[in-house]
Amino acid sequence: MSAGGPHIPVLINAILKECAPIEGVWLDGTFGAGGYTRALLEAGADRVIAVDRDPLAFEMAASWADAYGDRITMQPGVFSKLDEYGQVLDGVVLDLGVSSMQLDQAERGFSFMKDGPLDMRMSQDGPSAADIVNEADEGVLADILFQYGEERASRRIARAIITARPITTTLELVAVVEKCLPRPKPGQSHPATRSFQALRIAVNNEYDELYQGLMAAERALKPGGKLAVVTFHSVEDRMVKRFMTARGGRQANANRYAPEVESAPAQFELRTRKAIGPDKDELEMNPRSRSAKLRVAVRTDAAPGEIDAKSIGMPQVRGAI
Repeated sequence: MSAGGPHIPVLINAILKECAPIEGVWLDGTFGAGGYTRALLEAGADRVIAVDRDPLAFEMAASWADAYGDRITMQPGVFSKLDEYGQVLDGVVLDLGVSSMQLDQAERGFSFMKDGPLDMRMSQDGPSAADIVNEADEGVLADILFQYGEERASRRIARAIITARPITTTLELVAVVEKCLPRPKPGQSHPATRSFQALRIAVNNEYDELYQGLMAAERALKPGGKLAVVTFHSVEDRMVKRFMTARGGRQANANRYAPEVESAPAQFELRTRKAIGPDKDELEMNPRSRSAKLRVAVRTDAAPGEIDAKSIGMPQVRGAI
């Protein structure tokens, strides 16, 4: 999405269709520019608890949120703690990843297309990407790039980063990565895409947030409550798929060729057996939706339980970040 363009919530029509009827109290765990929150309210939700760790999100909403009165509750925080913000929810929606407004601001350091400080902190506090790049040892850097970004040249890039230190801006890091990789062919992604993704995930602890958030949703949703999750890359989608599969009464299994094993009780009923992607019209209107996948599950009356993070494919980085 271009800077200054209208915010378009990804796969919102699919969410409203799969989660119909929209009613009661919903929690939007990734409030951002408020697209999902407004759509849920207009579709029939009585109230939406809007959660975001980025203070800028609520500042930007000040111009329109008052029109909804007490139907919106602004909740600074992280969606991994969503069950602390709403105890009996009719629905939870999560749109994972970085928001367009964060990418569009060069000073936030998320974009490899804009020059700015190497920051990437969604909450605007804590260690930054520059701290990791300049302080982590080579092995940890390589592990971050490989595990979080699926970057095959992780070791080569990590060595180059160590040699080039200190690195303080986004374009300085881009230049280091570009020297390690071949020039992309037409249609291929930018060489720094995976490295920036990996660092952003590490800075914001995104995979653990996702794991904890899924568990929190299980605790907070009432029977019949809907969980809708939009992912943007394969690792996120794998985690959500395995979580829903396991909580839907089948064991999450890292070996796709192994037979599925029934396990009871099921905490969710899968509304979408396969991930839903954008249709042609949405792709034309919103190119950001290209890699998006939606999965939806409905809470049963089974008691919440526990599931190990490794069993749903959460990547692990060895050593301290």
